[in-house]
Amino acid sequence: MDVMGVVGIITGFAALLIGMYFKGVPYAALNNPAAFFIILVGTAGAVIIATPGGEIKRTGKLIKVLFGQQRSLSATEAIDTLVTVAEMVRKEGILVMEKKLEEIPDPFMKLSFSIALSESNVQKLGDNLYAAIDAMKARHAAGAQIFTQAGMYAPTLGVLGAVLGLIAALSHMGDTDALGHAISAAFIATLLGIFTGYVLWHPFANRLKQKSKQEVFVKELICDGVLGIVEGENPAKLRERLMVSLPPLERERMEAAEVERKSGSK
Repeated sequence: MDVMGVVGIITGFAALLIGMYFKGVPYAALNNPAAFFIILVGTAGAVIIATPGGEIKRTGKLIKVLFGQQRSLSATEAIDTLVTVAEMVRKEGILVMEKKLEEIPDPFMKLSFSIALSESNVQKLGDNLYAAIDAMKARHAAGAQIFTQAGMYAPTLGVLGAVLGLIAALSHMGDTDALGHAISAAFIATLLGIFTGYVLWHPFANRLKQKSKQEVFVKELICDGVLGIVEGENPAKLRERLMVSLPPLERERMEAAEVERKSGSK
């Protein structure tokens, strides 16, 4: 499980509850089933209306992506593997990639090498690989859009809940205490709408976008590396070129590891 995601949710709820305490808002005010029903069920209904059924069915998988600790290939691991294959290809020829396929755990890198073995035209190879990445980006964007829409609808439904609560409060015009209680309860829907929209749904969407961005970065790195291998690029030059896109700290670590490897091999 991705612990930081859970920590973020706990922090958000803690901010709400502690804020209520310091503002003197009784926790009993949250005991409002109607408000929860309007916000949660209403938001779900709006998202279902706005989203094709096929995308809605993926919601469970998206939750796993949000909070699951997926073991994906890192950029440094991808570069190391690509350079190793480049060295093998330089010594034994392009067909050596076929032997390396069984040793590669990453599905996209395996697919890239497989396509490279069957497609000799570098331009077409690049088009095929980047088309696969574009398709993945489109799927990821559609998934994040589900939570983005929920974040848009929830606050508005909170206003709807408040309006309904105020309409109900009008029936207590003759009882000041009951009127005050009804008005207070009316705004719980607004509170829940804003809270779920901006502390849960929008952050969920942004989290998915960031994870997608990171995955796309690694896959584009793999594409560049595979194209370099097919074109016969020198392994040392390939490593140097791919490392340019890494953050400075990761690049320094890779350079230090490479220096240590070379000194150990002497």
